[in-house]
Amino acid sequence: VIEMQRLLSDKEGAIEFQFASNQAKFRFDGMEFVTKLVDGKFPDYNRVIPIGHKNSFSTNRVGVLLAMQRASILSNEKYRGIRMVISANNLKLISTNSDQEEAEEELEVSYQGDALDIGFNVTYLIDVLNNANSEEITFSFSDANSSCLVTIPNKPDYKYVVMPMRI
Repeated sequence: VIEMQRLLSDKEGAIEFQFASNQAKFRFDGMEFVTKLVDGKFPDYNRVIPIGHKNSFSTNRVGVLLAMQRASILSNEKYRGIRMVISANNLKLISTNSDQEEAEEELEVSYQGDALDIGFNVTYLIDVLNNANSEEITFSFSDANSSCLVTIPNKPDYKYVVMPMRI
């Protein structure tokens, strides 16, 4: 057992933590939290980040964010699906719900790749667009069945992967 450590918290007083070979224990504000430490190797996350996309476009982050928010209003409440229909210089965002209502937003984008029709959970896309600190954002795809890699130009460490869904 490693000796007890004590840290000061701004409001609650001391936070104590203790580590053993297979457990960690935290005490604060009259509570005790014990967790088991996992013995093993963490998966190589780089293997799920797609590389070599042949289809990509960059666009204004706020513009596509607002369009997704508007289109998502009529998306299915349970699955939150949205279709991205991408063709030459055009991005259509289409959502439907169980009442057969449909929303469609259209944006001009600089795109010359293959025509794609691919579905995503719009919540995940909105999350990345809300949290990216950039005026421009890049979406990259291999094909209609592949994941989408969202990046910020000139920031190689920023990568966000969204898996497609059938709509």
